[in-house]
Amino acid sequence: MLNRKRPERTPAAHSSDTSLIARGTAICGDVRFSGTLHLDGQIEGSVLAEEDGAVFTLSENGLVKGEIRVPHAIINGRVQGNIHAGERLELAPEARITGDVHYRTLEMAAGAQVNGRMSHHATELPRELPAPLLADAEPVPA
Repeated sequence: MLNRKRPERTPAAHSSDTSLIARGTAICGDVRFSGTLHLDGQIEGSVLAEEDGAVFTLSENGLVKGEIRVPHAIINGRVQGNIHAGERLELAPEARITGDVHYRTLEMAAGAQVNGRMSHHATELPRELPAPLLADAEPVPA
């Protein structure tokens, strides 16, 4: 029984993990996470996602004093710092942001407030020109 091997976690199973920082909990320092992070407490430091599919949720009781860099953020609390949402940013009615907001896709509910600059970052398409058509060109031997 002691020699049994535990099944290893796959990256797909890891991305569905959810972490909760409860109301009344305060963290001083940067927080790095993967999967989903739900914040009801407060963080004084940066919130940084470590994977492309990560989701950060800030409840109406939550507070972040620092930068947020995540692919997907759902904000309904207070943020004192810049937000960089690589994919999608959702601002709920109780969102109060003091800082610049950088996003690719934005959903903002009535009542949400942003005191700072808002900057849209579009998906960059590859810049490639089509090959020119040469009517009288001779094939070049390889």
